[in-house]
Amino acid sequence: MFVDQVKITAKAGNGGNGAVSFHREKYVQNGGPDGGDGGNGGSIILLADDNQHTLMDFRFKRKYTAENGQNGSANLCRGKSGNDLVIKVPVGTIVRSAEDGRIVADMHESGQRHVLLKGGRGGWGNSHFATPTRQAPNFAKPGQRCEIVEFELELKSIADVGLVGFPNVGKSTILSVVTAAKPKIANYHFTTLAPNLGICRQYGTDFVMADIPGLVQGASEGVGLGIQFLRHVERTRLLVHVLDIAGSEGRDPVEDFEAICDELVAYGDLAERPQIVAANKMDLPGAEENLERLKKHLKGTDIEVYPISAATRKGFDELMGAIVRILPTLPDTLVFEEEELVEATDEAPFTISKENGEYIVSGPAMETLVNSVNFSDQESLNYFHRTLRHRGVIDALRSEGAKEGDTVVIDGMEFDFVE
Repeated sequence: MFVDQVKITAKAGNGGNGAVSFHREKYVQNGGPDGGDGGNGGSIILLADDNQHTLMDFRFKRKYTAENGQNGSANLCRGKSGNDLVIKVPVGTIVRSAEDGRIVADMHESGQRHVLLKGGRGGWGNSHFATPTRQAPNFAKPGQRCEIVEFELELKSIADVGLVGFPNVGKSTILSVVTAAKPKIANYHFTTLAPNLGICRQYGTDFVMADIPGLVQGASEGVGLGIQFLRHVERTRLLVHVLDIAGSEGRDPVEDFEAICDELVAYGDLAERPQIVAANKMDLPGAEENLERLKKHLKGTDIEVYPISAATRKGFDELMGAIVRILPTLPDTLVFEEEELVEATDEAPFTISKENGEYIVSGPAMETLVNSVNFSDQESLNYFHRTLRHRGVIDALRSEGAKEGDTVVIDGMEFDFVE
């Protein structure tokens, strides 16, 4: 079963917590802080794999979680970092953020690696918070927590040449003639239900050709297989428009040409992609007359027409020669522009809202800060207040109207507002 669109959820590993520990040794009465840092969490890494050709595996496993970092320990021992999780995807896979549709990864090259989600940083142990005036800090920093993120994976096949046209016009037969691919071939519509790729070796040049499942008039409105497979010709550099030039099924090849061009326009800018016409089934009656009509219809355009017969294998030298001649003049394979996911940091923005007279400060950085505080320790509370002031939380609350003694809620903890 061919699958080219799936949704998955992924979560990078959390960072390990820093340790609160003090050096203990015989004859050493006042050992200093020696809490070690937590280990970093594992990252989610994508790997473009030549041996995968469909997203079927993601139908059965949709949740991916990297390993968490371990907590720090005494004697300045750092926690072990979590192992990265490598996810293999077919070459040509586009990864979008399900939240806003932004493209965050385009796996267009074999062996390409992309860090989809970076693991959380390990928290600092209490040894980092020792100062000349605070020699026994009784608090440490927790590891960074990572959120679950939903992604959409979409496969857009990497091919230099795409065969498009109505069902049963001979696209699969052409692919079987010029490559070693073995697509299913039969005399009925929609024999091909998934894109087939093959490597052509002609005149010392190698290129990839894709046979795209047949379009029909109205495909952009969901008729037939719809336009779902046109995503696989988005990256093609050259379109070969295959026509049943003999009209063997009672259709007019000139009307067929215009109908498919209309569907390419409806999909996007595919109609502007360079294309040539392969006038197939020249061995059948009526082909010569229709060929002349087609050439007359295309007169004045730069679209070249090549009469062929896939059944008798005639005309392929001219067609393949034209492809080899045109390809070097065309731009490289389309690569989609990537946008980085915004990573939550300690300096990340926070929001302030007011409910029932209480000021609620929210944001991942605020939650991390609260988790790092030992509320039974005065030095830790002083550190907490200084950090709020440094990050602008105190000024923001004041600008929102907070006054001395008002209630402020951060991550479920209530505090009195203090200037």
